Amino acid sequence: MIFDLELIKSILPQREPFLFIDEVSQTSGAEKVVASKFIDPKEAYFKGHFPDNPVMPGVLIVEAMAQASIILYYLNKPEIAKKHPSYYLGKVKTEFLAPVFPGDTLILESVPVKMIESAAVVDALARVGEKIVAKAGFIFGVKKNE
Repeated sequence: MIFDLELIKSILPQREPFLFIDEVSQTSGAEKVVASKFIDPKEAYFKGHFPDNPVMPGVLIVEAMAQASIILYYLNKPEIAKKHPSYYLGKVKTEFLAPVFPGDTLILESVPVKMIESAAVVDALARVGEKIVAKAGFIFGVKKNE
């Protein structure tokens, strides 16, 4: 494990129950982040999505990939990220390929396409084991907090 939960919390603005990264297990410098999230069967959203066939909502898979992408931004722009800027998701292009079930471990990978001080373009994917369950391209803005 490279980043434990406490270090992740020092980087991400999200908190439980909306924190979707448990650990960062790999980085390739500032070129790639691999993170994971155990999908706890006790999550409240499974009661309604769907009671007879619970699956993780796609929007939460997108959020998990976005959080991994913020960690990637942190590795690329630490001088900005350490000041806790605001992150704004501008554009998302997502493809869902398979469902994520209670008890799965979601593996999140994020790689930069382009990073500047005020924005980032990132490609991300989510997988369970070796099976890719979602892919996304993100454009997000970064607003420095003065």
